[in-house]
Amino acid sequence: MTVSETEAPLPAEGDADQPRRYPSTIGGALYLLALAAVVAGIGVTALDGWRNGIRWIGGALVFAAACRLLVPRSQAGMLAVRNRWIDVLMLAWVGGLLLFLAASIPDQPL
Repeated sequence: MTVSETEAPLPAEGDADQPRRYPSTIGGALYLLALAAVVAGIGVTALDGWRNGIRWIGGALVFAAACRLLVPRSQAGMLAVRNRWIDVLMLAWVGGLLLFLAASIPDQPL
């Protein structure tokens, strides 16, 4: 046996039959919430107007940045990709930039 085979966690009793259908951490649930807001923003962009949809997407990214900042690493789930501060800065930067662009780009005549 290799080292990786001996260190692999064993499934809990009764879990081998059924796949898990819920996030195991609070960060996973918050990630799904932010992802749902981004998908809603894409839908709003397609159906209503680009400005409102971009606001939804930017707001979702800022929300994800705040969640990543406040949730501890052990509970961050899929929100934790890199170092906490890199995750927070990148999410907040892109989300803030989208919000700024949606507010500052003037309407163009058709």
